[in-house]
Amino acid sequence: MIGGKKVTVVLPAYNAAKTLRQTYAEIPFDVVDDVILIDDASTDDTVAVACELGIHTLMHRSNRGYGGNQKSCYASALARGADIVVMLHPDYQYTPRLVTAMASMIASDQYDMVLASRILGRGALVGGMPRYKYVFNRMLTLVQNILMTQKLSEYHSGYRAWSRTVLEKLPLSSCSEDFVFDNQMMAQAAWFGFRIGEISCPTKYFAEASSINFRRSCTYGIGVLMTALDYRLNRWGLRRSSIFHGNEARSFDDVSLRAVLAVGRR
Repeated sequence: MIGGKKVTVVLPAYNAAKTLRQTYAEIPFDVVDDVILIDDASTDDTVAVACELGIHTLMHRSNRGYGGNQKSCYASALARGADIVVMLHPDYQYTPRLVTAMASMIASDQYDMVLASRILGRGALVGGMPRYKYVFNRMLTLVQNILMTQKLSEYHSGYRAWSRTVLEKLPLSSCSEDFVFDNQMMAQAAWFGFRIGEISCPTKYFAEASSINFRRSCTYGIGVLMTALDYRLNRWGLRRSSIFHGNEARSFDDVSLRAVLAVGRR
């Protein structure tokens, strides 16, 4: 715990057997109270490794996609009483050692969510990020900042921390179940006026680390731009999209929470 708040780390996993042990070993358990892994129908030994490590593990019976995996992660964390939820990829692309700093920024009531930025500092290129991805990241972020009137260094890191209040407020069930989920969630956080903080984070690109290819990157980029434009049109009152005007009272109702917890446990 930090400041009396329960800290939960969620691991959205797909074929992460080769890197899960290393990721788990570096989680700071002096502050982390609970770890949850959601396996998105992996074809390797991810679930077996997770069970060997004693991680609370839930399994999708069929692949739901990156966004669908996160929905299960957050619903499960809320159901198990988390006050602060840190999403950490189990592919060891991001260092788990920043969990304490990220959770502390929320526990201190300075921020409602924290993004670990690869762009602050020199972490991205030094860590091996392909140059075309770096350029796309910077261009997309510029357009997003303009359309959403924010001032963030990037929107595309998969390493994030959220307060319980945010997760209960955002209508996440209205978001995509694909990779654009991350950006829709960021747009929702901005829409509802939550305080967004950033921390510099090194990153590693290697064979076992998950990464989408050029074609998927282009599809993702289009989705990101459409999300930012959708945000602006809703601000101007020209559209009324469900991701901003969905069920604002709770991201997941009790039926959805029970369904997530019943999805399969090992």
